[in-house]
Amino acid sequence: MLTRRIIPCLDVIRNRVTKGVKFQNNIDLGDPVEMAARYYEDGCDELVVYDITASAEGRKTDLDMVARVARAVRIPFAVGGGVSSVADMEKILLAGAEKVSVNTLAVSNPEVIREGAKAFGAQCIVLGMDPVRTEDTAKCPSGYEITVRGFRNRTGMDAVEWARRAEELGAGEIVVNSVDADGTRAGFELTITRLIADAVGVPVVASGGAGCPGHLRDAFVEGHADAAIVAGMLHTGDYTIASIKRALAEQGVPVRRTDLLP
Repeated sequence: MLTRRIIPCLDVIRNRVTKGVKFQNNIDLGDPVEMAARYYEDGCDELVVYDITASAEGRKTDLDMVARVARAVRIPFAVGGGVSSVADMEKILLAGAEKVSVNTLAVSNPEVIREGAKAFGAQCIVLGMDPVRTEDTAKCPSGYEITVRGFRNRTGMDAVEWARRAEELGAGEIVVNSVDADGTRAGFELTITRLIADAVGVPVVASGGAGCPGHLRDAFVEGHADAAIVAGMLHTGDYTIASIKRALAEQGVPVRRTDLLP
């Protein structure tokens, strides 16, 4: 049985990790390299680092930060933010990341997924998506619409249709970050997670809303996710990777390294 991955998310603004609720009211939490090293030592399976203001500020990803994270951990990690071309993807991968996440760029230029997958392999290209519920099912049959630029812009694109198209273009993984649940710690948005997981053949990562190990169990069992992103529940110190994995193992969810955990 395939194990389920636990992936801490580090949202970074000007070299500091930050966390908000539904992309607002962010607070400073610490140094991204120190936090990455701590979560790695605690047994996380992967990491994701988002330079969340890079695109809005018209600058590239902080490659020095990427390189410092790469030196601090020995696990795969993905990087997003400030990516505008395949050349940018290459620089991020050469700096030490294993994956590059594209979101707004992929919506405006879907061919970048195909180009990136051709250049580096599908396993390196992650599609990030920020779906929000909508009542306009004529336009979005799934009931979920894709938004971009931190939920600021609606696109009129159906979330499930976009996931299928991205897979066809070559995306090797899809991160489903529910705008409605982001930062609430009230649980993942299971409906859209399951809809997309059942619609595509690539791994799907649930994101947005994790508050306790039970929420991750629900994402895996009911949402059919392959992995789950956690942030606030770790950043506050309420849980550790080890404690989350112990709880999941006790609930019958297969996780890696449970035999090594205290």
